[in-house]
Amino acid sequence: MDLTRIEASDFDLAMTLNSGQVFHWEKIGDGFCGMIGDRAVYAEQRGEILEVRFGETPKPPRQARSLLKIVARYFALDHPLEEICASFPCDPVMDVARDFCRGLRIIRQPQWECLATFICSSMKQVAHIRQISQALRQRFGERKQICGREVFSFPSPDALARTTERELRKCGLGYRAKNLLATARRVASGEADLDSWSALSERQLREQLCELPGVGMKVANCVMLFAYERIAAFPIDVWIERVLREGYFVRRRKVTAKAIAEFVANYFGAYGGYAQQYLFHHARMTAKRANSST
Repeated sequence: MDLTRIEASDFDLAMTLNSGQVFHWEKIGDGFCGMIGDRAVYAEQRGEILEVRFGETPKPPRQARSLLKIVARYFALDHPLEEICASFPCDPVMDVARDFCRGLRIIRQPQWECLATFICSSMKQVAHIRQISQALRQRFGERKQICGREVFSFPSPDALARTTERELRKCGLGYRAKNLLATARRVASGEADLDSWSALSERQLREQLCELPGVGMKVANCVMLFAYERIAAFPIDVWIERVLREGYFVRRRKVTAKAIAEFVANYFGAYGGYAQQYLFHHARMTAKRANSST
């Protein structure tokens, strides 16, 4: 297999892809197949080198270098991970999560793909979100080939705007189909201009996202973190709320959602989104191990 090499120090490909940020990459052999936007990609890691192959051989060499930059940007290989981890507060809960998740990076996702996927994620476990994402891709996306396998791009807002709630429900969305369809139509019409929102302040961006059907505070913060690179955004789901209550509010029997939000903003600081992802992934993985041993 003809692979191109990218330097990737302080990076863990498998952990990053399996940490609940993205839901479509599939393990194949020593690596993973997936899509970065509309490009089919195979990636595998050997030490501090990321080896990648594209579904279509890029020519000339300048185009190949451009695609490698896209991969490096997608996996956020430029993020100063050592500095980020050093910024985390020193406490027993955060220390264990930081050590466990060394090399995990916050992926830079396409805005629409991230928004639509997290609208579908409401009240769903990671395995179910993966199933929904795959169904949407296969039914409404574009088929690509990589390493002898089929992969599918995430459907555009135009493609979903032209369908029906009934068709979307066939992908396992349930009540989420109505919200996804309504949001797709707003984006496709230009009413919701996701690209222009990049220039907004954090408060303005969160407000705009929360006005979309199916987007509450948690989904908005996920989209801000994973698609708009607002690294301070701190999504709070049931896993994180449990970690916070058991690790940081253990002596308080009652604590409001507002109090928790204020605490994380002040305590975890400018790289709060990274801290959240480390706490989230560590909690999920250790819970899985505990369940498998009982």
